[in-house]
Amino acid sequence: MSMSFQAARLAFVAAIASLVRVNAVDNGLARTPQMGWNNWNAFACDVSEELLVQTADLIVGYGLRDLGYEYVVLDDCWSAGRNASNNNTLIPDPIKFPRGMSAVAEDMHVLDLKFGMYSDAGRYTCGMYEGSLGHETTDANTFASWGVDYLKYDNCYNEGYAGNQAISSERYRTMGDALNATGRPILYSLCNWGEDYPWNWGSTIANSWRMSGDIFDMWDKYDARCPCEGKDAWNCELPGFHCSITNIMNKVSFIVSKAQPGAWNDLDMLEVGNGGMTDDEYVAHFSMWSVAKSPLLIGADIRKILPQDLAILNNAAVIAVNQDPMGQSAGRRWMYETEENGPGAIQLWTGNLRSTTGGRWNDMVVLLINGKDRAIEMNATLIDIFSDVRPKGKPAQASMAWEVRDLWADRMSTEKAAAIIAAAKGNSTVPFNATAIAEGRFNTTQTSYADGLKSNSSILLGKVIGTVEPQGNIKATVPKHGAVMYRLRALPSDRNIDEL
Repeated sequence: MSMSFQAARLAFVAAIASLVRVNAVDNGLARTPQMGWNNWNAFACDVSEELLVQTADLIVGYGLRDLGYEYVVLDDCWSAGRNASNNNTLIPDPIKFPRGMSAVAEDMHVLDLKFGMYSDAGRYTCGMYEGSLGHETTDANTFASWGVDYLKYDNCYNEGYAGNQAISSERYRTMGDALNATGRPILYSLCNWGEDYPWNWGSTIANSWRMSGDIFDMWDKYDARCPCEGKDAWNCELPGFHCSITNIMNKVSFIVSKAQPGAWNDLDMLEVGNGGMTDDEYVAHFSMWSVAKSPLLIGADIRKILPQDLAILNNAAVIAVNQDPMGQSAGRRWMYETEENGPGAIQLWTGNLRSTTGGRWNDMVVLLINGKDRAIEMNATLIDIFSDVRPKGKPAQASMAWEVRDLWADRMSTEKAAAIIAAAKGNSTVPFNATAIAEGRFNTTQTSYADGLKSNSSILLGKVIGTVEPQGNIKATVPKHGAVMYRLRALPSDRNIDEL
């Protein structure tokens, strides 16, 4: 067999394999991307029981729990080693967590929140604490006995058990099997930074997998510690860290089809509220994570959150895209004015959402991103927007009229967000907190996003700003390093065709 024929055959097999949709891990969790808070971006190893309890109280007080932010996840640096006289079980640091982890978990559960913890698929964690490699069954049982609902599982000091997909998948599968064997539902979040292509094997093992190196609070600055740009960014042998928003955005663009209910590409924790980006950049960041169906884990110190940042994190219309029951990630349809995805790129992302019109036509999310250093007018034709629909170049939807809804138009005012923050902290004599405000709020403890969308909740659908006619286009002025985000809904009209 010639080398050229062999290469062609392997390429064909790979192409066919990429079309096969492998079922997600069957633990019943994360049917939509998980939401919550993680301490690492803001606090690193400076963790304590007090921090978690204070944060949990504010998640409730700000109304974030009611929007779906339900997991409070403790990251690295919480342990004090292993108890050799008790099956080498992990010991919580008695200074940081004097009441133990079961008590912390109970504090979360009393607030109708869920408790997450961290370990590592290596000898040590990234902070040089005890890892779980070789102790998977013991540690899984320990986590379950403490009432843990979520495990973030890192990749430091892995003893060389990496380098190909078979080795890495087996190392992570061992903990997944151990968690499942406990009988407790524990969401399993892989954090191997995209090493050994976890999007190819993670869906049968875990509920999400990190697909890049660690995020950093910056829009587009290049950092040599986070290599891999441009068209080969998905094939990154050194995932690195200090990754910008645009770096991660480009890397995920190649693997969006791997996301599915119960198993998600994890673009890393949100940086909204950490202060390193502009408001427009944070809006674009949150919008991108939402359309990509990334887990939404707040990474800021919400005890110090600014009102404008809370007004990003609590936008139910944008969150509803992330939590859409169809579970389909948006894809990048075009990118222009770029040098191998340099910071000047302008991009169009679109994706299917479950229909809210009761007809055969799905809704569509449209995200226009401006990476240039000035505001510009951008436009996207219906053919662009529906370019992923067959037949290529002639999608039936381009011959229809669509209602256009702006998903950021009804963003909470800074004044209202400030009042919520003040009340939640006990700094206001007015009973003006998130749970007391009925107007303009959505509460998932009463109505799921799926049911809210089905009932055409205006809070979730955004503000009607116009119509795009058949064969037409959408135009918008997009701020520097910013985004606009729309939901398109099919209009009942004689102009709209009835059949494909």
